[in-house]
Amino acid sequence: MLMNTRLVFVRFLAIVVLVIPGLMAMKGFLMMKDALFLYYAEHGNELISPGFQWLSFGGGLVLFAAGMSFLGGWILFRDRKRNYVGPRFRSKNVPEKAETPGRTP
Repeated sequence: MLMNTRLVFVRFLAIVVLVIPGLMAMKGFLMMKDALFLYYAEHGNELISPGFQWLSFGGGLVLFAAGMSFLGGWILFRDRKRNYVGPRFRSKNVPEKAETPGRTP
């Protein structure tokens, strides 16, 4: 019973570790979308001069890039471990057979 409870907790923790970067990426995308939408929406009003929210857009870009980079790295790590990736994305640190000098096969 204790092992089953521990396994459930570990799997829940793994899902939480993946959900947090996903929520970060979603929030970053929404921040960038809102900054762009507000800029375009202000162009219809002659009473104000439209200004772009660079801080909001930049923060959203950082959140989006960080969240998507984490998720992409996790997927690449998992696929490398299961040997699902093409030759371009295989690990470079696989030791090759070194030939000893003076010996012929």
